[in-house]
Amino acid sequence: MKDFRDLEVWQRCKEIRKKVWNMCKTFPAEEKYRLADQMIRSSRSSTACIAEGHGRYHYQEDIQFCRQSRGSLTELIDHVDVAEECEYITGETSKELIVEIETAIRLLNGYIRYLKRRKEEG
Repeated sequence: MKDFRDLEVWQRCKEIRKKVWNMCKTFPAEEKYRLADQMIRSSRSSTACIAEGHGRYHYQEDIQFCRQSRGSLTELIDHVDVAEECEYITGETSKELIVEIETAIRLLNGYIRYLKRRKEEG
């Protein structure tokens, strides 16, 4: 794989990032530098960590950055819960986004397993 943008997991995270960005535009102004900022940062971190790890050319470093991406996605689930609790998004929107995030986490876990196998093969 020549480019991190070819990775299905990166593409899924990119779609989540775009949805989060558009969703946060609808939040109240007082949330611009609070919840909205945190959601945008964690969604951006998910793709950025995958990209950075891919560029390291060492399996262990790539794995570590993928773990950080997974942490960012898990953090984003919590932020989505908060957005629903504050009634900035509906329960349906929250559930749909969380399903997408959980799918991305599963793909990321599969990619991590792949990287571990490649590392062991030497």
